[in-house]
Amino acid sequence: MKPTKDLIANDLLKAKAVKLRPEEPFTWASGWKSPIYCDNRVTLSYPEIRTHIKGALAKLIQEKFPEVTAIAGVATGAIAPGVLVADELGLPFSYIRAKAKDHGMQNQIEGRIEEGAKVVVVEDLISTGGSSLSAVTALRQTGVEVLGMVAIYTHRLKVAEEAFEQAGLSLYTLSNYDAVIEAASETGYVTSDQLETLREWRKNPSEWGK
Repeated sequence: MKPTKDLIANDLLKAKAVKLRPEEPFTWASGWKSPIYCDNRVTLSYPEIRTHIKGALAKLIQEKFPEVTAIAGVATGAIAPGVLVADELGLPFSYIRAKAKDHGMQNQIEGRIEEGAKVVVVEDLISTGGSSLSAVTALRQTGVEVLGMVAIYTHRLKVAEEAFEQAGLSLYTLSNYDAVIEAASETGYVTSDQLETLREWRKNPSEWGK
């Protein structure tokens, strides 16, 4: 049986959550040019894939963080998978906004996290890691213990890996960029020449395509 990273990579490609366009790159909010665009929310529309991801994330949490007592999701992309995983594990769930609301209770964290909780954060996608780690900072400021983070997918960018290391946070993902582009090559989604272009992007993403 194939490793989880390859199975999930195939799921993402099958659901068209991942789009690869080496010759017509996407532009990220940061201004970076990228041959890949990933929207894991699309997987929610496919019950079999959704269930596979839920089970794989739950298993990963049980293996890496057996002492977990609560799950938190990063808004908005990880709210749904976070809820599914929390339900699978029978644990409380909350989610973290990018910033506090400017009305009502002005919450940044929605839901209740008990004092002394040991929290695992669920994320759908890791790119540069900035927004993911901002959510962790918000949780830590409430005094709870953040055990680590799990995510469906990561681009495995150096800037993100360094950021997580500096934050002292463990990150585990179901799949990654390498697994996705290899799966895309195996299924004929991309040619061998396009595969080389995709590999080149990861070496220096901030300058690629300029």
